Amino acid sequence: MSPDPAAAAARPPQRFAFAITGSGHFLEESLALARRLPDADLLLSAAGEEVLPMYGHSLDSLKQHFRVVRDKTASAVPVGQIYEEAYHTIVVAPATSNTVAKIAYGLSDTLPTNMVAQAGKLGIPSIVFACDTEPVVLTTAPKTSNQDWFTLRPRRIELANVDRLRTMEFIEVVCDPAQLEAALDRRLDQLGLAWVA
Repeated sequence: MSPDPAAAAARPPQRFAFAITGSGHFLEESLALARRLPDADLLLSAAGEEVLPMYGHSLDSLKQHFRVVRDKTASAVPVGQIYEEAYHTIVVAPATSNTVAKIAYGLSDTLPTNMVAQAGKLGIPSIVFACDTEPVVLTTAPKTSNQDWFTLRPRRIELANVDRLRTMEFIEVVCDPAQLEAALDRRLDQLGLAWVA
């Protein structure tokens, strides 16, 4: 069966799917970049939805900038949009070590991990901003904490999972906000799009 050109022309433009997991590591910087993307939907894992208020973000405030998609179904029903050609790029930023491990081993039981899995099967590129990429990681604490910063020491298993993720098809791994911005910049250029002022 050949594609219907009229149906293809009637489809809305494709968008960025920008997924938030349960990490606060460079969360502010990730959200700032997401706000600058043209046509970006914010996809929240259940853990991401729990963490956002700890860093001062409400769903109502996020809805002023994004279409927000919540992980409220056991089978990640919103992933079906990827088969309707709604998304040209999947971004997971920031990605917890849990999310990285799941993606690296083919598990897809959350909205972000399922989106990356299905995107890979369709040849749609994903950009994953992995949090635990260095032997020592300095990260901001939630606003609910008495501390401003924490020093984390990722285990060998977390570093190995990032390395495994780097070998997967259609996935680019980035390790800091500058790398995330550069990867998004390259993707925008490939798509003939530009940052929103």
